[in-house]
Amino acid sequence: MAVAALIVSCRPAPDGFLKTDGRHIVNGSGEPVLLRGIGLGGLMLQEPYMLKLSGVAPAQYDIRKKITALVGDERCGEFYSAWLANMVTRRDIDSLKAWGFNSVRLPMHYNLFTPPVESEPRPGEFTWIENGFEMTDSLLAWCAANEMYLILDLHAAPGGQGNDIPIADVDTTKPKLWEKEENRWKTIALWHKLAERYSDEPWIGGYDLINETNYPLEGNMALRKLLTDITAAIRMVDTNHIIFIEGNHFATDFEGLTPPWDNNMVYSFHKYWNETTVETIQKYLNIRDAHNVPLWMGESGENNNEWYRAAVQLFEADSIGWAWWTLKKLGSESGIMNVKIPDGYQQIIDYWKGDGPAPAPDQAHSTLMQLTENIRIENCTVNYGVIDALFGR
Repeated sequence: MAVAALIVSCRPAPDGFLKTDGRHIVNGSGEPVLLRGIGLGGLMLQEPYMLKLSGVAPAQYDIRKKITALVGDERCGEFYSAWLANMVTRRDIDSLKAWGFNSVRLPMHYNLFTPPVESEPRPGEFTWIENGFEMTDSLLAWCAANEMYLILDLHAAPGGQGNDIPIADVDTTKPKLWEKEENRWKTIALWHKLAERYSDEPWIGGYDLINETNYPLEGNMALRKLLTDITAAIRMVDTNHIIFIEGNHFATDFEGLTPPWDNNMVYSFHKYWNETTVETIQKYLNIRDAHNVPLWMGESGENNNEWYRAAVQLFEADSIGWAWWTLKKLGSESGIMNVKIPDGYQQIIDYWKGDGPAPAPDQAHSTLMQLTENIRIENCTVNYGVIDALFGR
């Protein structure tokens, strides 16, 4: 285990592990904990819209291909190394704590932890990549130092968990999660590996098993099977942490996913763009009331401050914790931080769209590396209006 995680192990949470108690998430002393969190969208998984690339690249795999074609493989690797190092730092986590957040949701891309099944040197076996684990170790250390919970979210599962290409970096030339059994085996093995590594870490808030499945699965039986298999693999090595379950159709459809199959389980729904009324979340409240389990609103945002304020009031009136989306975006005031668009970036976009000439490789490389500097928190503009809306200030 990396040094950062060893440091965390020496710093126990004063109230022990989060767990469920009826309709509430509680700490080790049995006191209710209302999670108020932020999702680190764009860190391990770049969705094109965050980079002003909607309609230019379908998903991160294509962004990477385009950058490689423009500046070469070595410089592309340099860009992504700097991106992963600068997008979220200790200063980001310290700031989130100061602003009032008590938790962080980490959207993980599986390919930082293990290669695609098609790239495994020996079919049926699993190779592990230390980069993703070490990044998670560092985030956990920073969260622990701030007494914040880190919730692990598998945002891009092997093969991709749905038909929405950008959110899971789905390469449509390869079989999806539901189309190849080996992808499901790898997903289960990854969660077993993560649980084994973090089983004794009290500042891990829980495991959000699969983000926003969006795939036609009759009665959600295949989804239930995979989620229960993952749960069993986790419980082989970790009986401490909460299991967060999302429904199909972007975490809104929980058909077939009740009753709960674990005694430390939370149902996580997502909410975007619709009205901020009780009626819009009543079906989730019904699950909570029928099965005496907690709810968590694991993802929302991409709207305006008035809507944010009303949505949070709706959730908290029913003691439902939340995690907002997202931390940083280019040229946008709807997230927590606005990233400045570097000079020359629009020329790259225009070239990729077929609306302009290719920039010189050196110029393109300089622009992309400037972007990796602009994403540092000290170079971002903080949208305090968003923060104030979330916390009712």
